[in-house]
Amino acid sequence: MAQHGKKMLEACKKFDKSRRYELHAALQLVKDIAFAKFDESVEMAVRLGVNPRHADQMVRGSVVLPHGVGKVPRVLVFAKGEKEREALDAGADYVGAEELAQKITEGWLDFDRAAATPDMMGVVGRLGRILGPRGLMPNPRTGTVALDIGRVVREIKAGKVEFRVDRAGIVHAGIGKISFPIESLEENAHTLLETLVRLKPTTSKGKYMQSIALASTMGPGIKVDETVVSNTLK
Repeated sequence: MAQHGKKMLEACKKFDKSRRYELHAALQLVKDIAFAKFDESVEMAVRLGVNPRHADQMVRGSVVLPHGVGKVPRVLVFAKGEKEREALDAGADYVGAEELAQKITEGWLDFDRAAATPDMMGVVGRLGRILGPRGLMPNPRTGTVALDIGRVVREIKAGKVEFRVDRAGIVHAGIGKISFPIESLEENAHTLLETLVRLKPTTSKGKYMQSIALASTMGPGIKVDETVVSNTLK
């Protein structure tokens, strides 16, 4: 059995583990019981009524959160010529082609997000085994492969979040920091949930949004009343 620290045990005493809270109240709890000495991230986990083993029920995409996630990511872009300048002007931290691919092959991974122009996918494709498991592989479905690469970079810098349902049917995503005003966290949460609803597969039957939980980086999970949330999103 896992052993929890004193601060975690104290935090768990401040709420009812069996209760499902309204979104606003749940976010307030997450903020109130946070105990780490750093500005923790706020994470949302949403269990969906899908079977990820079926290709037509894979929920994957991206969304630009209105208030960002509290961190400006280091963005790497695979591009050449005019598109290289466009990416740099938009704020990309690293831009290049074969030379960047070689550095990554040699073990360099000093960036948080990656994007590419379509003509560079031949180079990027060879890095799949390195970037894929780390969630760094540019993909058209998440909007990180596009000709309008400047727009892509600006969106990532502004707080674009990528998500993908895992094998258990759960989507995990950060929605901000403990230091954010609760209104900002709530708006970010609604934006993510609205996107998930919009991406509901037509083959998904029964209840789609099955459960929602919120937690800070070090804190316990708070259950959210998914029925109330679903009703507000209709």
